[in-house]
Amino acid sequence: MIRLDKITKVYSNGESELKALNNICLEIKDGEAVAVMGASGSGKTTLLNIIGCMDKASSGEYYYDDMAVHAFNAAKSDDFRKKHIGFVFQNYALLNDYTVRENVEIPLRAAGYKKKDRERISNEMMEKVGILGYADSTPSKISGGQQQRAAIARALVSGASVILADEPTGALDSVTGQEIMNLLLELNKEGKTIIFVTHDERIAVQVGRIIRLKDGRIINENQ
Repeated sequence: MIRLDKITKVYSNGESELKALNNICLEIKDGEAVAVMGASGSGKTTLLNIIGCMDKASSGEYYYDDMAVHAFNAAKSDDFRKKHIGFVFQNYALLNDYTVRENVEIPLRAAGYKKKDRERISNEMMEKVGILGYADSTPSKISGGQQQRAAIARALVSGASVILADEPTGALDSVTGQEIMNLLLELNKEGKTIIFVTHDERIAVQVGRIIRLKDGRIINENQ
């Protein structure tokens, strides 16, 4: 379970302060699918970054099961992220000079897996998301939907239990976007906790729980 207790994030440039998150209290159960919505600047991506240990709260407490994530130093935060969190971004965040397989294997390389194990695990995940046939292609040679599938495979190879998806369908046409959404929802049915950030109401309503942010606060929640 993810539990956030009075999470606040303040950005300061020395002259002024911006409160990106303001006293956020939130629980997300294992295996839930949650959509986070709000206008630009509402704090959606900041919230995702704190859950994913890409950023640290200015105050408040963050627990993952019995782990006090808010108390982690940089090294422990990095280790936690590698083991538990997978990221899927709107722009795919693939390296164009790498093949699809090499992109998918990046987390495995960082974790020190041997080549034979990297190939086995990456093959399994690429087959799972339907892109094994494109393993030796570079991102520029495949479609946007295929690139997003590669990004999802990369998020899965480490065995992460939580997938953070920041506008995962935002750069795709409606048909391809729905295919990606169906894939993510299927992963949720298999037990992955998935937290979506989206502007698209059509995407959000497919998720069992919608959290709406405004000015860094939760203003509404539908379950």
